[in-house]
Amino acid sequence: MKDCIFCKIARGEIPTDFVYQNSHFVAFPDIRPIAPVHILIVSRKHIEGIQTVEEGDAGILGEMILRAKKIAEQKGLQGL
Repeated sequence: MKDCIFCKIARGEIPTDFVYQNSHFVAFPDIRPIAPVHILIVSRKHIEGIQTVEEGDAGILGEMILRAKKIAEQKGLQGL
């Protein structure tokens, strides 16, 4: 989906300060945070929702979860 705002951010079409990025996903602060620390982690591959996740996405999704843990630690959120 070309008009997806998260895909545009991941492609760099909408500027943001990435907290982390690699070839599979990006992490960046939410522009309307609902918590003191609110980081979004978005796949570079457009995934509409959990219902469209495929077997081949397992590695990326696992890597995203591990990176979320590291980002939380870097932001001082461990133990919550």
